[in-house]
Amino acid sequence: MNMKKWMFSLMVILLATVFAACGTDQENEQDKENTDTNQQQEEKNQENNSNDAEDKDMMHSSSGEVPDGLKEAENPKFPVDSKAIIEASHMEGMKGAEATIKGAYDTTVYSVTYTPTNGGEKVKNHKWVIHEELKDVGKEPLKPGDEATIQASHMKGMDGAKATIDSAEQTTVYMVDYTSTTTDEEVTNHKWVTEDELSSVEQ
Repeated sequence: MNMKKWMFSLMVILLATVFAACGTDQENEQDKENTDTNQQQEEKNQENNSNDAEDKDMMHSSSGEVPDGLKEAENPKFPVDSKAIIEASHMEGMKGAEATIKGAYDTTVYSVTYTPTNGGEKVKNHKWVIHEELKDVGKEPLKPGDEATIQASHMKGMDGAKATIDSAEQTTVYMVDYTSTTTDEEVTNHKWVTEDELSSVEQ
C-alpha cells in the first residue's frame, strides 16, 4: 500500500512538473509573438509617419511654369484638357481623384533620394523629378546610383538639394488639376504624374 501511495505521489509530481514546463513554454512563445507584433506595428507606424511627412511638405499646386527645354508630347495618351483618373498616391487625397490634363511632356522621369536643404529628414524614393529639373546633367538620361542637384521646388527644401537617382524611366509625364478626395482642396498644375499612374474615365 505504501508503495502504491509512493508511486502515485511520484506520478503527481512528475505531471505537475511537465505541466509547469509546458506553461512556461507557452508563456515564452506568447511573449515572443507579442514582441514580434509590437515590432511590426512600430515599423508600420514609422513608415506611415514617414509618408505623412512627405505629404505634408509636398507643394500641391504650382504656377504651371515648366523647365526650359521640356518637350511637349506629340501624341499623348491623355491629351491636354482631357480627363483621367489618378491611380497614384503621392499625396493624401490624390488616388481616385478625377484630373484635368494641363500639360503632357516626353522626358526621363526619376525617383530620387535626397536630404532637404532646410535640415529636414532624408526623403527616400520621391516621385517624381524630371530630367529637365536636374542641374547641368546634359541630354543623356541618368542611371540609378548617379547623383545630381535638383532645380525644382515640389517640396520644401528640395531646390538645390543633392539627389541620388533611385530609378529612371523614359515616358510621358503630365501636369494636372484635380480636387482632393479627402479635403476638397482644388489642386492646380500639380507636377508630376506619369502615364501609367493615370487611367481613363469610365464612360
